[in-house]
Amino acid sequence: MQQPNEERFRHRDLNWLSFNERVLQEAEDHLNPLFERMKFLAIFSSNLDEYFRVRVSQLRQMKRVKKSIRKKLALRPSKITKQIIEEVKKQQDRFGKVYHDEIVPELAENGIHILDSEHYNTQQKEFVASFFQNKVQEKLRPIRLDLQKENELFLENSILYFLVTFQNEDHLAVVNIPVNDCGRFVMIKDTEEIHHITYLDEIIRHEMHHLFSEDEITGIFEIKLSRDAELYIDDIYSGVLAEKIYESLKQRTDGQPTRLLYDASMPKEVQKKIRKLLGLGKIDMMPGGKYHNFKDFMSFPDPTNNPKLHFEELPPLPHKNFEKSTNYFKTIAEKDQSIHFPFMSFAYLEKFLDQAANDEQVTHIKISLYRVADESQLTSSLMQALENGKEVTVFVEAKARFDEENNITWGRKFEEKGAHVIYSYPKVKVHSKIMLVCREEGEETQRYSYIGTGNFNAETSKIYCDHAIFTANKDITKEMDRLFKVLEGELIIPREKNLLISPFSTRQEFSRMIYNEIENAREGKKARIVAKMNSLEDEEMIDLLYKASQAGVEIRMLIRGFTSLIPGVKGLSENIYITSIVDRFLEHGRIYIFENGGEELMFYGSADWMNRNLNRRIEVISPILDEEIRQEFKDILTIQLNDNVKARIQDSEEKNEYVQRASGEPEIRSQYQIYEYLKERHTS
Repeated sequence: MQQPNEERFRHRDLNWLSFNERVLQEAEDHLNPLFERMKFLAIFSSNLDEYFRVRVSQLRQMKRVKKSIRKKLALRPSKITKQIIEEVKKQQDRFGKVYHDEIVPELAENGIHILDSEHYNTQQKEFVASFFQNKVQEKLRPIRLDLQKENELFLENSILYFLVTFQNEDHLAVVNIPVNDCGRFVMIKDTEEIHHITYLDEIIRHEMHHLFSEDEITGIFEIKLSRDAELYIDDIYSGVLAEKIYESLKQRTDGQPTRLLYDASMPKEVQKKIRKLLGLGKIDMMPGGKYHNFKDFMSFPDPTNNPKLHFEELPPLPHKNFEKSTNYFKTIAEKDQSIHFPFMSFAYLEKFLDQAANDEQVTHIKISLYRVADESQLTSSLMQALENGKEVTVFVEAKARFDEENNITWGRKFEEKGAHVIYSYPKVKVHSKIMLVCREEGEETQRYSYIGTGNFNAETSKIYCDHAIFTANKDITKEMDRLFKVLEGELIIPREKNLLISPFSTRQEFSRMIYNEIENAREGKKARIVAKMNSLEDEEMIDLLYKASQAGVEIRMLIRGFTSLIPGVKGLSENIYITSIVDRFLEHGRIYIFENGGEELMFYGSADWMNRNLNRRIEVISPILDEEIRQEFKDILTIQLNDNVKARIQDSEEKNEYVQRASGEPEIRSQYQIYEYLKERHTS
């Protein structure tokens, strides 16, 4: 039964707020240690900042489109933005409640007291005055504003400021809060049992009179402006795209304002003044608490060093084959090898590349880099390979949001050393996480490939749950070689039979497999689809899933982020059940299973079922051919499907309710159980 369009698809931006609510739930969850709850507050805050800079910014851009065109396209940016603001306000109220009513008191119970300037004692006031004079004052850039005159006020993106009001209501001042130079939190030394920490904001607030000694201050209110994060590049088809991106990065810091977060205690007349100064609309104003940029809580100090306030350590597990191997090529040639982050160390990947860089038989190394880390063992090995005379091809994604400058900088470094560096194509991103190594073995060239779900980044591998497989399979590595030739401009299409490669074949092959399940269901055969991904937005894929559900296909999904599909609707999606896991690590892997009439097909890779992943990105989805690895992936996915501690149900009402344990059922917290599963599998 076909439903009206509006009832069949959620708006992705509204459902994203449901995902961020799950992050907020982690801050509210007392199962998490105190400092980890604070980090979830930081993640929630950071997520929201990026959301306003990217998604809300795009809604604002839509408002520039003629109303008649918006109506034809069913675009309703003003309505959606209002709904976003309403939901964000509700979530921020919860945020304030958990911070003030739970986090601050629990810190105090553990001997850590957050001090505001009103409660400094005499000794603390002396410390604050000295700290201000010696470390802070020289970093301040006060801006005085006379409202009787023309003023040009520019606030940098996401930088904290104070708006200062005076007895003379025609005067205002703006003062920066130099967090990058001075840190956000300042320790005030006390006894070993009692520790006092104050915000840098409070130190400046307390000493503000030194900056305006001739004026009577009547109010000090913290503000923060978020700006549009898009890079608007004219005529992207002319010139070198990477250079245009590099040159246009400044636009991100002075882009259009998308939200002014302000202290809710700010009087309405003062709100009007700052709104006028910055050229904002009412919808751009977002009331908040006394402090902003809670993302800084990622660096909140723990002077107690109390392990009970943090997650327990989970040391990286040894890989049963790589751990004792001195020749990774031999190990991979004998059998495909899988690794799972963060449960296993990124060092296995680094060691493989190091061996390739120093192996006399290796002739070529080809790799795609989506988010390049700063100085790392991986980048050092690529440099070493160049010094050793290897042919190195590096595809650098110049449009990886917020990593463009670092990526292009590294691209230039590789070029200077003699690498063949390829940058982005217009309107296409290379999002795949792939590497190919060619090695002369006797009279033949043997290829080794690495296909992963996560970036080549040692730091993010510690917090992102990802999977990867090393293989010397001739069919897979041959198709990988063709893909790199496409990236290098030597081929137009990769002509793949095993891999699913966007934008060439991924949509068509996934669609074919879903239709196959539909046909099997109609013939009375068992029909089932299991899919784990980060986000689901592509309407064509969602419509296919609705058809499959109506045909009787059992569809089980794990979606960490947002989904535009509405599950559990009678006559539309009653056979679709979706859960989401938000826990200690960020779920990032993609795994797809199709029943296929009893001859199960299993895939993994870099692509979600989003329009961009299927149509506008180079993505690689690989079949899992090795039986042992297939079982390992399936076991891991099964554990996640059965999570009853950190899994939330994504239902038609978006209630974000936790999966409830049945009476007598054991607790399954999937990330910890996967760790134990891999520990037993690789160390027994």
